[in-house]
Amino acid sequence: MKKLFIGAAYYPELWDAKEVDKDIERCKALGLNVLRVGEFAWGRMEPKEGEFDFDWLISVVDKLHAAGIHTVMCTPTCTPPRYMLDKYEQMRNVSDRGVRSQTSWRCHPCKTSPIMREKNRAIVTEMAKAFGSHPGIIGWQIDNELYPYGDGCFCPLCVDKFRKFLKHKFGTIDALNTAWGMARWSLDYQSFDAVNPPLPDQWKHPSLVKAWWDFQCDNIRTYVEEQAEILHKYTRAPIGTDMMANNNLSYYDINRSLDVVQFNHYNTAAELYETEFWYDFLRSVKDRPFWVTETQVGWNGSTVADCGYRPVGNCYVNTWLPFAHGADMNMYWLFRAHRNGHELAHGALYNTAGRQYRVSEEVARAVREIESCKDILCGSVKSDIALHYSSTAANTFMAAPMLKNFDYTATVRDKFYKALRHYNVDVIDTEHSLDGYKTVISPFLCHARENGFYERIVKFVENGGTWIVGPMSDIVDENVTKYTDAPHSFLEELVGVYTKYQRPIDSDAFRAEWTDNKQSFGASMCFDAYEVGENSVSLAKYAGGEFDGLTVVAGKYIGKGVVVILGSVPTHSDIKNMVEAEPIFEASDNVSLSRIDGEKSAIIAVELENAEGYIQLDGAYKDRISGETIIGYCEMTPYSVRVLEKI
Repeated sequence: MKKLFIGAAYYPELWDAKEVDKDIERCKALGLNVLRVGEFAWGRMEPKEGEFDFDWLISVVDKLHAAGIHTVMCTPTCTPPRYMLDKYEQMRNVSDRGVRSQTSWRCHPCKTSPIMREKNRAIVTEMAKAFGSHPGIIGWQIDNELYPYGDGCFCPLCVDKFRKFLKHKFGTIDALNTAWGMARWSLDYQSFDAVNPPLPDQWKHPSLVKAWWDFQCDNIRTYVEEQAEILHKYTRAPIGTDMMANNNLSYYDINRSLDVVQFNHYNTAAELYETEFWYDFLRSVKDRPFWVTETQVGWNGSTVADCGYRPVGNCYVNTWLPFAHGADMNMYWLFRAHRNGHELAHGALYNTAGRQYRVSEEVARAVREIESCKDILCGSVKSDIALHYSSTAANTFMAAPMLKNFDYTATVRDKFYKALRHYNVDVIDTEHSLDGYKTVISPFLCHARENGFYERIVKFVENGGTWIVGPMSDIVDENVTKYTDAPHSFLEELVGVYTKYQRPIDSDAFRAEWTDNKQSFGASMCFDAYEVGENSVSLAKYAGGEFDGLTVVAGKYIGKGVVVILGSVPTHSDIKNMVEAEPIFEASDNVSLSRIDGEKSAIIAVELENAEGYIQLDGAYKDRISGETIIGYCEMTPYSVRVLEKI
């Protein structure tokens, strides 16, 4: 049976040996069985250039191992020592205003700098030699929260590498000019050397913005792969990198050379449903359970506390939730509050004086319950429904939202995913396999020609799948350029419709209804109006107004399956009506449900909104946490968890 891990980030370099011994006992008191160490300790590991000292950290890992506490070892490459950054200026990144970073924070190295890469390879190699075979280390974390902060590094090295990136992609400057439409406003480049990154206080060309972002993300990918290649030579422990809650830096791209998906989030008490969305996305990236490497235990903070108060029970639920969605690790930031520095006011499991916070008791309670249910939690979450959440779409809409105040992530999550809270759902990117799904939903999948997606989705439908696509899907290419023969590259032809009108502006002037029963269809956000061909069916039509009688939802049978195109954003109930699946149970909207199947199967129910809720069961179930038998109607108290096995 696999092991489940609950723990925290710990910084032994900040404490003397006696305090480390006390903290190990405090870990055991809460039932924690894993700590993350090393991520910011480069200066202690390499006190002088080329002179490495790991004895102090080996002693800590040895003590943890002897106490039954596992270690996730982190490479410290987001915080090179001050002496190194001061000696080699090019290791520090440059802002979009041309200012070189000071040596005063973290995550500020230039990812292009050959010296930075050389120093990374040296420290990672020495760490791998020292710790690669240590029995106490169950995994590795590369760097910390990698992301193109401030739109990336604008130093001369990065600008030159960006130009080479473009030349490799387009071949000739004429090809770039054509792809980006630079003849407009007489903006044609004469050479790749003339292409500069998008700068502040300018009206930025969307194609340039996205290309710059693509370059920065690709640079991070190679930065990660370089470290992973070294670590894989010395260890069999899984390797990952802790990423934040966005898909602009593609999870699929970054994790392709890694072994385990790692995730950091700091959602407030009221935002747990956002976390649930991310868990259903992370679960699908790799064929193994994901790790939550950071979440706030009480409150976030720097020199002031932030992210709000956690009501009683919220931290308990936050500990449980990833395991309900397929994780096998959940770690808090941090174990013990810092004595000084940039994050002086951040919450923790223990305060600086080594005393528990109230939320620590909730973690200890969750630890006991999760351990008692591990035979169930070692199963897996299988889904019939997939929902697309595309990194390419995230970056395209970042460069050109097209809809006013449009937030791609929030729209996919709140308008589509949230409608399916009582179903098992995989949230996937376009390269993910479609095998095994019955329904695939692709809202705002603006670029649908990548990763062989067109061919694969057609085959999926022909083999009996249901594809619900749109609105605003298949509308631009990878360069944020619209199509000229039709509003879509292939959707009109595939579905057999003609897009007569498009309104990319939200308005309450549009009404629609289902064609078969005349019940209201809740169109919103944007509005496409279709004429259907002879082999297609109008499923919902506009009722009244300028689009009266035209179709807003059309469908067509292709092979054994069906494709449905949406011209607008439906309501939650409309989405559920279109999905070819039944919910796990009927339940109140504040209750999350997931089904885990393995040697033992169970339904895990989590109340997320600090309110009373319910589940309507289909028979008799035993709650593994409370021990009670429940038949039919099942109450959910605020911030409660139930693990329900059918009797």
